[in-house]
Amino acid sequence: MRSRRVHYGWVVAGAGFTALLASAAFRAVPGVLMVPLQDEFGWSRATISAAVAINLVVFGLSGPFSAALVERVGLRRVVTVALALIAASAGLTVFVTHPWQLYLLWGVVTGAATGAVAPVLAAMIATRWFHARRGLVVGLLTAANSTGQLIFLPLMSHIEMEGWKWVMIVPGGAALLALPVAGLLLRDRPSDLGLPPYGSDVIEPARPGANAGNAVAILREAMRTGTFWALAASFFVCGATTVGLIAVHFIPAAHDHGMPATTAASMLAAMGILDIAGTTASGWLTDRTDPRRLLFWYYALRGLSLVLLSNALATQSYTLVLFVAFYGLDWIATVPPTVAITARRFGPEKSSVVFGWVFTFHQLGGAAAAYGAGLVRGWQGDYLPVFIASGVLCAIAAVIVLRIPPMRPTPAPLPATAPATP
Repeated sequence: MRSRRVHYGWVVAGAGFTALLASAAFRAVPGVLMVPLQDEFGWSRATISAAVAINLVVFGLSGPFSAALVERVGLRRVVTVALALIAASAGLTVFVTHPWQLYLLWGVVTGAATGAVAPVLAAMIATRWFHARRGLVVGLLTAANSTGQLIFLPLMSHIEMEGWKWVMIVPGGAALLALPVAGLLLRDRPSDLGLPPYGSDVIEPARPGANAGNAVAILREAMRTGTFWALAASFFVCGATTVGLIAVHFIPAAHDHGMPATTAASMLAAMGILDIAGTTASGWLTDRTDPRRLLFWYYALRGLSLVLLSNALATQSYTLVLFVAFYGLDWIATVPPTVAITARRFGPEKSSVVFGWVFTFHQLGGAAAAYGAGLVRGWQGDYLPVFIASGVLCAIAAVIVLRIPPMRPTPAPLPATAPATP
């Protein structure tokens, strides 16, 4: 009879999807509030972007250690506390009157809370609860982590017309709604329920996971390999061109060209919906083909689209529709093949920590782009130099990933940390 029932792993995956979707909603806030905060307080875009940069750095640095936190206190506790902190940060944001308060709430508190969830949840659920369909599951959950910051944008942009403080109802409410779902449905391991992982007949005992004590030692070992630096460099570019540039500055860039914020937010929301399909498909393809070649095409085509973006915004022609469609499908499709290469190269024992450090570079790239794009906009009055530079960086990343040594595509457990970027 058990074989005919829905395996509880899919329930855990659904709860994880909900938590990741809600926790990512806060990262859409800076794009919506960039111009309103500038108008009300007279802060520059670079000042506001600095809060996003701090968020991404704190988020990224949690990657190598977040698995150890889950191993120590449990997955359900980490996720529920993180969602509570996100809701609290959203509520306190309405009282902000100085930049340092924004840096504390958006940068430190929210960065730590989302960082405690996102780097862990996707691949840890896939690793622990699924023997089969791991690539598909990590693709779905990674899509939720990146899509959450996009699909709430139209609602936020409409609410913003009533006043920017009302916008905080959305990320705060999403976190509060997801909190009981995570608390009631998440479980640490299938063995806790006397179940084998999905696709297996063997109940697997709990095994020691990653720990914070050896994170630096594993980093030093990984740094001696060219594969680590290739993945780190390409993921730096990935973060810079998604969570740092488009997620934060697309709406302000569209505003510069006379596009209403609600229209630009709807375009980002469309990207979020397409991202679910693109990242899920990427996970499916990663199980079946060379991940290096997938990464090459993802970065190369992304670079071309960024070079064309400034003209597309200026003319608001069909090219902009093509950009939205492609960028949505490509947004975080880089994650499943990057996870796979890391697992194959460094093995299941060390790949969780190695991928955590690779993901740190993703968020550092996002932080550099979020702040740098704000500075360039202030100096030049336009985002054109940023879009062109980002396109060139993507072309460089495409070449770098092709130089990663090929590996035999043998199945390997996914690491216990994975983003949701960004």
